[in-house]
Amino acid sequence: MMRSILIGILVLMAAGIGWLTFDWYRSHYGGEPFGAPFTLTDQNGQPITEAAFRGQPSAVFFGFTHCPEVCPTTLYELAGWLNTLGDEGKNIRAYFVTVDPERDTPEIMKTYITNFSDRIVGITGEPEKVHAMAKSFGIYWKKVETGDGDYTMDHTASVLLLDSGGDFAGTIAYDESADTAVKKLQNLAKKS
Repeated sequence: MMRSILIGILVLMAAGIGWLTFDWYRSHYGGEPFGAPFTLTDQNGQPITEAAFRGQPSAVFFGFTHCPEVCPTTLYELAGWLNTLGDEGKNIRAYFVTVDPERDTPEIMKTYITNFSDRIVGITGEPEKVHAMAKSFGIYWKKVETGDGDYTMDHTASVLLLDSGGDFAGTIAYDESADTAVKKLQNLAKKS
């Protein structure tokens, strides 16, 4: 019973953070390019920059590999949404950016992400550079000690949608219906 209540509270908090994120983006960027330039590392150990978010529409999710529920659920759903789109969404690129670069090395990211899809690219790097990139995208994250010498991460639970120019095009909130998420991705693919 208590676990169900906690999960319910976490889902409501994630949805609230998703809405606040969307509202913040809309009021601050309104279709203008956003996110500072960055140079990080992809899951194959290769450099990746903001140029990856240009030239095709992108779905970008910030999370971490030790996440107990939100991240694996979102990556599983994102992979499913992309599969549902088929050729209609073949131009959409998907990225998973860690907010826990201290633990999420390229190798760990690759192993983790390949459990979900070969269409999602992991991004990590030096902690200060990753955190600067996340901040420039308006992403919330915070390390939370668990009391047993370990920690978890609170973070924004929405998938960011970027058009082919790298401009903000919307979000998919955590626990949003699959039909709505697929429709948003279809619209993103058509506009770009």
